[in-house]
Amino acid sequence: MRREVKYGLIGGSVALVAGVVGGFTLFGGSDDDKSPQQVTSADAKSGGGAPDVKTGPLSAEEVRTTSQEFLKAWQGGDPAKAAGLTDSPDAARAGLTAFGKEAHFSGVTVTPGTPAGDKVPYTVATQIDYNGHKTPYSYRTSATLKRDKTTGKPQVAWQPAVLHPGLAKGDELRTGDAEAPPIKAVDRNGKELTPQDHPTLAGLLDSLRDKYGDKTNGKPGVELFIKRATAAKPADQQPDKTLKVLSKGTPGTLKTTLDAKLQAAAEKAVAGKKSASAAAVKPSTGEILALANSPAKGFNMATQGSLAPGSTMKIVTSALLIDKGMTSPGKQHPCPKYVTVGGWKFQNLNKSEIKDGTFAQSFAASCNNAFISQAKDLKNDDLTKEARDVFGIGLNWQTGIPTFDGAVPVQQDAQMAASLIGQGGVRMNPLNVATLAATVQAGSFHQPYIVAQSLDNRPFAKAPGGFKSGTQAALKSLMKLTATSGTAAEAMAGIGGDVGAKTGSAEVDGQKKPNAWFTAYRGDLAAAAVVPASGHGGSNAGPVVRAIFNAG
Repeated sequence: MRREVKYGLIGGSVALVAGVVGGFTLFGGSDDDKSPQQVTSADAKSGGGAPDVKTGPLSAEEVRTTSQEFLKAWQGGDPAKAAGLTDSPDAARAGLTAFGKEAHFSGVTVTPGTPAGDKVPYTVATQIDYNGHKTPYSYRTSATLKRDKTTGKPQVAWQPAVLHPGLAKGDELRTGDAEAPPIKAVDRNGKELTPQDHPTLAGLLDSLRDKYGDKTNGKPGVELFIKRATAAKPADQQPDKTLKVLSKGTPGTLKTTLDAKLQAAAEKAVAGKKSASAAAVKPSTGEILALANSPAKGFNMATQGSLAPGSTMKIVTSALLIDKGMTSPGKQHPCPKYVTVGGWKFQNLNKSEIKDGTFAQSFAASCNNAFISQAKDLKNDDLTKEARDVFGIGLNWQTGIPTFDGAVPVQQDAQMAASLIGQGGVRMNPLNVATLAATVQAGSFHQPYIVAQSLDNRPFAKAPGGFKSGTQAALKSLMKLTATSGTAAEAMAGIGGDVGAKTGSAEVDGQKKPNAWFTAYRGDLAAAAVVPASGHGGSNAGPVVRAIFNAG
């Protein structure tokens, strides 16, 4: 769809090694390494006597000298001196002082590598000494240098990653008994799920170990690990990360709802794409069957993403309009070329229109203005209530892993109209969108989950409302028509049985191609996928969902 007003996601040479002193590699070089410097000073320009303040890029000599002083002070156990060479002395001093204490590091040797511009890499080597366990440990990280705008002096841009590449604000390095035993995660059929076989599950398995390791029959070992800071929102909480195992624990078996066969199919379907994610659930129960992301070791967009879902949102909008008696599949429901709401003029793609068609035809063709034209007869919070009370969107899902549970904020005028087609402020991820299709198929919302509720007796989210009589059947007829002869027909060709589907294309400001979405169900399996910046949902995200169905 194209609109006259757009809206979107608002989403010489360097010589090395002159010598080694106590494990610290010294930098060499000459004055030839200096880069041109600009000298500016209000007093200098006016003939005053104030000292000149350097500006412009740091010279190679400044990078070498300052990084050498910083790293030597750190290695020499002088956190105050090292911190004074950074742009955040207080935070740096606290971090440098605490470094290695909880990790039980004994001695630190820092060996710089070759600088690349203002970035200096280095290797940190130490020994972990904890309750009779002694083992060497080393890693590589780096520091970036910058020029102080007030003094013109070079300084280290402080961040926790200067100490260790895995550290973020508030994180700590610790050595001791692991806070949870290692786990042997298995799928619903008892097949082991490992990060080696399923790289996209690595972070998820860490989260499961964090939360449920102590509820298995495993025993913790002794490890060096990153203790993560507590996030403000549960969905943003990162799991602790094991860095080195000093004494292996005994893994405890943890059964998940995943299906290894579907998981492998989903991973294969998104692999090779610059960015993509997918989720599959069992409509009758809410069990999560597969989660996949590309890149495999990147952000878990499948459960924590927050993107405009585009026309897949028309599932919710259609439910709202049918529940309110405003339309039905066979009712005359024109889709005009133009609709103006709140001063915004909405135009269908290629100025298309369906003059005398039914609502089913508009849904199957995903004609935007058939939905936007209804905004004038809706209250600002109608869509929000339908999404929450019927489809469970925005409720607090207790899936067993961190999730973003969707958002359909109350909006007005043009933004409310845009929300009807999954733009405006609406945000979802593949797990949310798969649940939309699953709710239509099952007839009611079943909160997704990946480990049994009985494991920790956590409360499952329950949608306070439901479809009115006849609405589920109407929605299934709309989604079946879309799957057999509408915008989803190509992707669903040959997929038999009780099927239904919906495509989506969500525009994003500054992005040439829209995000492609696709969701569908077949029997007791529902899935959704998103392929950002790729184009039409049916031809780009559809094949991902099809691959999952073929495996099932």
